[in-house]
Amino acid sequence: MAAEFSFADEYVGAPLPYDLPEAIPIEIADQIPIAAIATASLSDEIPVVDPIPVAKPPSTTSPTSVFENSIHDLSSELKNSSAATSDFTDSSFSSPDPDPDPDPDPDPDRDADRRVQKQHSCHRCSKGSRFTEKETCLVCNAKYCINCLLRAMGSMPEGRKCVSCIGSPVEDSKRERLGKSSRMLRRLLSSLEVEQVMRAERCCEANQLRPEDVCVNRKRLSPEEMVLLQSCPCPPQKLKPGYYWYDKVSGFWGKEGHKPDKIISPNLNVGGSLMRNASNGNTGILINGREITKVEMQMLKWARVQCAGNPHFWVNADGTYQEEGQKNIKGQIWSRATTKLLCSFLSLPVPSKGANPSGEEVNNMLNRNLPDYIEHRTLQKLLLTGFHGSGTSTIFKQAKFLYRSVPFSEEERESIKLIIQSNIYSYLCILLEGRERFEEESLAEKKKKQPHESSGTDECDSVTVYSICPRLKAFSDWLLKVMASGNLEDIFPAATREYAPTVAELWKDPAIQATYNRRSELLLLPSVASYFLERVVDISRMEYEPSDMDILYADGITSSNGLTCTDFFFPPLPYEASGIDGADQQDTLLRYQLIGLHTKGLGENCKWLDMFEDVRMVIFCISLGDYDEYFEDASGITLNKMMESKRLFESMVTHETFDQVDFLLILNKYDILEQKIDRSPLTQCDWFDDYNPVSSRHRPNNDRNRNDGTTKAQQAFHYIAVKFKRLFATLTGRKLYVTSSNSLDSDSVDAALRYAREVLKWEEERPSPNDFSSFEPTTLSP
Repeated sequence: MAAEFSFADEYVGAPLPYDLPEAIPIEIADQIPIAAIATASLSDEIPVVDPIPVAKPPSTTSPTSVFENSIHDLSSELKNSSAATSDFTDSSFSSPDPDPDPDPDPDPDRDADRRVQKQHSCHRCSKGSRFTEKETCLVCNAKYCINCLLRAMGSMPEGRKCVSCIGSPVEDSKRERLGKSSRMLRRLLSSLEVEQVMRAERCCEANQLRPEDVCVNRKRLSPEEMVLLQSCPCPPQKLKPGYYWYDKVSGFWGKEGHKPDKIISPNLNVGGSLMRNASNGNTGILINGREITKVEMQMLKWARVQCAGNPHFWVNADGTYQEEGQKNIKGQIWSRATTKLLCSFLSLPVPSKGANPSGEEVNNMLNRNLPDYIEHRTLQKLLLTGFHGSGTSTIFKQAKFLYRSVPFSEEERESIKLIIQSNIYSYLCILLEGRERFEEESLAEKKKKQPHESSGTDECDSVTVYSICPRLKAFSDWLLKVMASGNLEDIFPAATREYAPTVAELWKDPAIQATYNRRSELLLLPSVASYFLERVVDISRMEYEPSDMDILYADGITSSNGLTCTDFFFPPLPYEASGIDGADQQDTLLRYQLIGLHTKGLGENCKWLDMFEDVRMVIFCISLGDYDEYFEDASGITLNKMMESKRLFESMVTHETFDQVDFLLILNKYDILEQKIDRSPLTQCDWFDDYNPVSSRHRPNNDRNRNDGTTKAQQAFHYIAVKFKRLFATLTGRKLYVTSSNSLDSDSVDAALRYAREVLKWEEERPSPNDFSSFEPTTLSP
């Protein structure tokens, strides 16, 4: 079979009378037609191609058909006349029918051209004049009428900004407008919506002055320094980007190269060191190392400060001054009223009451009124809950004592006083009920032992160790009758002072003491009853003021709905205060909110837990001494307290609201466990029936195992911690953090809450869930 071949040869000969066809490259994907090359005969009239409108390609069109259609359109649109040129010009600049609701032009150059053309019109609809009311963007100065405002700015997540300007910093000249609503905005939105927009405008971090734009003593501020400067008792007002100088000793503040214009809080750790030429003074007189200006020197002379010989002064925040190298105070600059008046005449600042003249510590973040945007950004919510009697209320009160300068107001202390006085009679009623029960049991035992005794001995047999005298018996019956009627809180504590001597006598009676010795059988009597009953006379006085320890021991200090909360900061520890830098400074900005939730506030089946979806951590408390204690529920069934804590714990950890929330288990009241463990075994709780600690064959020394150095209480603590950790891992597949605490010990509570903070930091630093390790440190040592 013969094969045919064809070879391409280069043509060499006379010129051809026609043009050769040329391959025209076509971008099939973009469908951009390319015009054909014009011949030399058409040099006077330039051929043009009308623009081909972009058509939506049908789904059934193949690439080949698109290529053929483009070639056909290309040849058919070629024009050789001047009329074609004019037609092209008209068609190319003619716009199609406008869209009834066009989107904002995303091209900033076209926006700028349009703004130049119509300066006083709306930047979106190009309507209106200079007299039309408009709202201006805080970033780009674009103005919008009332009809276009919501379309241009949307929901205003950062205040009055265009949608394209969200995230951009505010123009400095408009910073004073932040949070101040306009008349048009109040007419367009409801009052609640305006308030939310203005709050977002004030609190948004993008709208705040950037720390790097402010230089103090030739050093750019860090975010922590900016917060410290803005949240001090007397901050600089209307702070703008620029260079400033700051005298940390006296509190003088001013722009670099100018005289001081304000006295702010002294001793702030912001900026660098003060320079001699900070205010461009040329007098030769120094105040705290800065050469003062002529205006300041004139003020010193009017204040009768000797300025001869160019002295160097040290001026304190309260206005006292002394010469360098000397210890004696020479005087006070602003002690005279005329000096303050002259300072006002020279436009020089004078100390204000909020300038902190006492020199107290101002660099910690405790109880500081922070800016709104800092408070909004750094709030960390911790939910504190547990079964009744686990010590959650005591831990909550300890947190207020630890982290707040004024833990309780005068009204709160007065309310706590009334609660304590009322609780005394509640405790006494429980003892009196128990006394009657123990007396009946004792009489019944006597009758069983002496069934055939004569009737003459009945009067002697009716007296037992639990019997009280007739006068106290009458008071006891009356008190129990009042409690049964539900009027106990109505009578007491108003009548506390009247019945205080009788209560004191009743408490010291041998029958009541014998009853109290059997308090473990009185399920309703709290362990703190003896603390108050032994001081019943002092507590019943009108001038009684509850001490801090009284408040910690007091029971029932909760709100009506069982929900309490307090905001606080973690102050640096003594060994940390000397050097806090880097990432540790960020911790000082974190504001924590401890939410105390009583079990009655959970609702049926914990239905109210949905309200706490924004908490960062759940702190669950369990009393270690509950393993052998019981209580009666509403139906009269006796239940073990530890088992009830376990049931509540299971309900909390399996709730859908906390499926991604960290849990910290605080095993509280470790001191009670140490007292109980020798006389009451841990196996009294059914859940701990497999507890069998390994003990040494050698004789223990001070209840310690010589092999591992652990006490019985420590072994029981570790056993309970492991039981709950395994239960938590089974229910959630996650890690449970555990620590111990003694709620009456402030150091123990402080360590537990700081451990909660460390857990949150660990979780934030974890790169991914795949990096979780089962050998991470967990505080298990009590």
